[in-house]
Amino acid sequence: MTTSTPLSPQGGEHHDAVETNENALELKEVEGLSQGRIVLRRFLRHRGAMAGAVVLAIVVVLATTSIGWGPIPGWWKYTPTQLLPVENAGGSPTLSFGDGITIGNHPMGQDNVGHDVFARVMRGTQQSLLVMVVIGLLATTIGIVIGALAGFLRGRLDNLLMRFTDMVITIPTIMIGAILGAWVGGASPITLAIALSLVTWTSMARLVRGEFLSLREREFVDAARVAGASNGRIMFKHMLPNAVGVIIVNTTLLMASAILLETALSYLGFGIVAPDVSLGQLINEYQTAFATRPWLFWWPGLFIVIIALCVNFIGDGLRDAFDPRQRRIPTRRSMARAARREAASTAVRVDVRG
Repeated sequence: MTTSTPLSPQGGEHHDAVETNENALELKEVEGLSQGRIVLRRFLRHRGAMAGAVVLAIVVVLATTSIGWGPIPGWWKYTPTQLLPVENAGGSPTLSFGDGITIGNHPMGQDNVGHDVFARVMRGTQQSLLVMVVIGLLATTIGIVIGALAGFLRGRLDNLLMRFTDMVITIPTIMIGAILGAWVGGASPITLAIALSLVTWTSMARLVRGEFLSLREREFVDAARVAGASNGRIMFKHMLPNAVGVIIVNTTLLMASAILLETALSYLGFGIVAPDVSLGQLINEYQTAFATRPWLFWWPGLFIVIIALCVNFIGDGLRDAFDPRQRRIPTRRSMARAARREAASTAVRVDVRG
């Protein structure tokens, strides 16, 4: 039977002193800054969020510049629909790391009919990112409007909107998305994103409702009402800016789940269909080649994982930046610096007294 060893009073006092010094330094650094600057400063110091933002920016730039966007041409020499002679056996990738890095004509390989996999993956990344952004923006807008109306007006309208929200939540999202995806799957990715937005707004609506229920009891709302402001102005001019932290954080999480939903639907054949491509549609198309030509399956899956992880890391960074209750745990290096500063200040006080 093991027993826990209590921390010594000296160690506890030392940790409290270090934590106090860390908090004092942080307060000194943000003194005089606006709330927006403080949030930006915290976000920029979040390593995971910064790494996610950089990697996501690289993916976006690579996807948009390689094969072009709309009428704008790209720097890659092949198009997603171009049929080419199969170079390597089975269309294996020409990318190698033998004597230096060799890219070749088809770094991600080719499929059995000669399509360049790199061009198709870049096109799929473009479409998946477009669907993700449209779903994030539109579902957020729907959730904000419904949640704000329910939380501010309350009463019968609140009951009606929340019961409707509960009804949408109880039905599996993948099932509703499959029905809507089959209905508009052959249309443009924007049409598919609009359809999927109709089933992904529920979590945002409930969160915004909770925020507005709390904010409507604040003094500034009473002051705006006494000043003669309309309900719409109070909701979207005075209360909405105070809930922007929760909204931004959950928008990023919604976008991360949106790309996974689009991937799942396209994999099942209810999303984007040929001749257009998305990352999920590519996995669906190449799933039979997983055992013989796995590179056809790996690359779209890798980009899905990268995009979803980056958006989640950015969401974590925004959550930590907007939430004042979040406190960074001091590292050993910062604790050692704080201990040295404390020892130096103690020595100076002793010298002055002496």
